Amino acid sequence: MTDERDNGRAVPGGRLARLGVFGKLAGGVAGGVVAEGARRLANGERPRMGDLLLTPANATRVADQLSHLRGAAMKLGQMISMDAGDMLPPELATILARLRDRAHHMPPAQLDRVLTAEWGRDWRRRFAHFQAHPIAAASIGQVHRARLPDGRELAIKVQYPGVRQSIDADVDNVATLLRVSGLMPKELDIAPLLVEAKRQLHEEADYLREGEMLTRYGALVADMPDFVVPALYPDLTTPQVLAMDFVAGVPVETLETAPQDVRDRVMHSLIALTLRELFDWGLMQTDPNFANYRWQAETGRLVLLDFGAARSVPPETADGYRHLMTAGLANDRHAVRAGAVTAGFLGEAAVARHRPLVDRMIDVILAEMNKPGPFDFGDRAFVGVLREQGVEMARDRSTWHIPPIDTLFVQRKISGTALLAARLKARVDVRPMIAQLQE
Repeated sequence: MTDERDNGRAVPGGRLARLGVFGKLAGGVAGGVVAEGARRLANGERPRMGDLLLTPANATRVADQLSHLRGAAMKLGQMISMDAGDMLPPELATILARLRDRAHHMPPAQLDRVLTAEWGRDWRRRFAHFQAHPIAAASIGQVHRARLPDGRELAIKVQYPGVRQSIDADVDNVATLLRVSGLMPKELDIAPLLVEAKRQLHEEADYLREGEMLTRYGALVADMPDFVVPALYPDLTTPQVLAMDFVAGVPVETLETAPQDVRDRVMHSLIALTLRELFDWGLMQTDPNFANYRWQAETGRLVLLDFGAARSVPPETADGYRHLMTAGLANDRHAVRAGAVTAGFLGEAAVARHRPLVDRMIDVILAEMNKPGPFDFGDRAFVGVLREQGVEMARDRSTWHIPPIDTLFVQRKISGTALLAARLKARVDVRPMIAQLQE
């Protein structure tokens, strides 16, 4: 979300302009490394390269430049920060978390050029009012509120210029930054992951496809009274502009101060939605960014937004999760371990070389999962235990493993939902919900 006092910052749309931003970023980070290294050496320290890269000054440089680029560069930063959650080094988590709130919006002249290209020079005549300042600005587009002559209120999402054309190069550049940081081992083949990231981002940048998913989800949740999905306005929707009903709501984080029973009910509904996506519909909105949920206190409903990341879930992926969940419910460590390998969560090499460590991690999860009564998402003590054991296993880089792509996207939704539940300190009796999967 942008600051109302911000006058906007033009998005670099051309390939050379965007490459220049990455060059400026690399130069600035390198300069910061040299300066910080000199300072620490003068103090008698022997700093590691990782420590020099992940300084607060460099965190600011990275966040500022990626938020300037928007598009795939910023989206990937947001995805990593949401997906990895508590498992990231604190310094990197700081860099990436800043990206969830740092998008600049297009200045009016650039916005007018985009809308003229999509709707024609007389586009303003279509509206009784069009709010020039966006009500939201994110990684791929910004949202404006508008009113039609018949009084209907719309939300208009406008894509930043050059985003679709820059996706492939931006993904490669961000991957290079991750490599340079030393956070990704050279032995790990991330080429398939990059290919899928590009495909997913191209789909998210296709607003005609998102409009179809918006309509599809509206029909799917029609029997779930806790949710509302805006209706598509197809007459104004193009590949780079998405028009829908404006549905009022406040950030879901405002629920942090709501009564415990309200927070519990909301998260129960969201977990039920995730389970239906995975096991009933075979279709999942895989971007759990908090900004995609809005809360209506007067109706007690959640507004669901942003369906660009909606994707099909293969039956074998759903079956893998079903097996893992039912094995966990049965408190069967062996079945969980075998299921984790089959589903691709764990590599065979990691299990073979670190079997005791893997079993200890599974035991921690099973103990939490099988506590009687509602699960307290606000109690994160066990996460620190898992992090310590995970770091120990991660030191053996020869056993690093990338799960199947479909599993990664499903897990992104599950992890993000759990993070929101933790943010709201919700208590949900998840066991009966999982038990229904066996029926």
